[in-house]
Amino acid sequence: MRVVIQRVSEASVSVNNDIISSIGIGLLILVGIEESDNEEDSSWLANKISALRIFSDEKGVMNRSVVDLNAEIIVISQFTLHAKTKKGNRPSYIKAAKSKIAVPIYKQFINDLFIATGKNIQSGSFGDNMQIAMINDGPVTIIIDSKNKE
Repeated sequence: MRVVIQRVSEASVSVNNDIISSIGIGLLILVGIEESDNEEDSSWLANKISALRIFSDEKGVMNRSVVDLNAEIIVISQFTLHAKTKKGNRPSYIKAAKSKIAVPIYKQFINDLFIATGKNIQSGSFGDNMQIAMINDGPVTIIIDSKNKE
């Protein structure tokens, strides 16, 4: 699994011009699932993200987690995170998992984040064309890959 985590002051996701999820201060997490991903990848990422210290403390040092701050989380499925661009100019998404594999792992990831943080997790609509609005705070953007454990 590959995630792009963005610290936000607000974020929302819309489908057909209707806002289906929104958060205030927190994390916008874009998640790409590949064929070889499983429950271990999901659990590892959820635990890593819940403890990731990317929010500022009273001294302005990034020393607080989403749990410490009681911030919110919104998770959006994004298969294009597994784009391969080595050949030609049209990205290949051959490593991205098909829905049959990706949907259960996506749902598991949302549940694992709930377990790791104790927070209700907002989400996008898997497979739909979504519009994402956000204000990146910092900007702070972190990329983590469960296969590399970094």
